[in-house]
Amino acid sequence: MALDDYLDSEVAVAVAATAVALSPRVRRLVRRGAVYGVAGALKATDVVTAAARGVASGVSSQGERAAATEGRAEASAGAAGSVA
Repeated sequence: MALDDYLDSEVAVAVAATAVALSPRVRRLVRRGAVYGVAGALKATDVVTAAARGVASGVSSQGERAAATEGRAEASAGAAGSVA
């Protein structure tokens, strides 16, 4: 094989796959990367879920406050109307 043959993408992929399959150090590195990648994805999912719950909680508490304020305004308007 000439040096140009090693620069082809197919040959490079085959060499990389062989290195991963046969080298314990590379397998350990790939495995560690996969573990950290999955852990990062899980942590990101937890953060997004917590943020969504916080937004939903804030929206529902704003709705409760608005409903309570509207109820007070209607009650005071009704009381003022009955006095006159």
